[in-house]
Amino acid sequence: MMPPVPDHPALFLDFDGTLVEIADRPDGITVAAALPGIVERLVRTTGGAVAVISGRQVEQIDHYLRVAIPMAGMHGLERRLRPGEPIETATPPPEIDTLRTRLTASPLIGGGVRLEDKGAGLAVHYRAAPDRRQEVLDAMEDAIADLPTLHLIDGKMVVEAKGKGFDKGAAVDFFMARAPFKGRTPIFIGDDTTDEDGMRAADAAGGFGVKVGEGPTSARYHLPSVSAVHDWLSTLAEHAS
Repeated sequence: MMPPVPDHPALFLDFDGTLVEIADRPDGITVAAALPGIVERLVRTTGGAVAVISGRQVEQIDHYLRVAIPMAGMHGLERRLRPGEPIETATPPPEIDTLRTRLTASPLIGGGVRLEDKGAGLAVHYRAAPDRRQEVLDAMEDAIADLPTLHLIDGKMVVEAKGKGFDKGAAVDFFMARAPFKGRTPIFIGDDTTDEDGMRAADAAGGFGVKVGEGPTSARYHLPSVSAVHDWLSTLAEHAS
């Protein structure tokens, strides 16, 4: 179902697969020329109640989006409530260093599988080798089996390891407890399994989730593509308050 346009929305937007098309490599994405302008209009319309919640680091999103807005990066390990404020980063558990050592030496890396070191978390991408998905997941599960402070996020073409207690739902709750989001209707838009926590949090707070593309979801509403997301956000910017 096409999502409605509620009064006084608070927008929470995934990045890859939602605002930009997924590329073979994380640094291979293309940002549509119109996207920064759409986000700027949404910021004006909602009084600043627009945030990106992504698995990427906040500095990466800033680089690509070129619009300073609230953000949560690395599934909530990084947070910035207001533009211009410093990025708050959760202290990673010591076991992330153990996992880093294991993955750096692992034969898993290579052949289209690459390790992205995010400091507080580690991501193993297999976008260039989608047939290796189960191999990557099995290897990551084995690698953290004796590291109880870590857990895995099985995302779209990536498996990430980070400390427990952080997800996109917790990031939504953080923003919704604070101005300018507080008291508004939360809408979480995402395409991946990692976005389901954010959608459930939005629903629990009186809003709703929007699923982009195909796949199982808890969201009540659906948009078929990234371009459809842009079109709907443009409509929202014209009619919301």
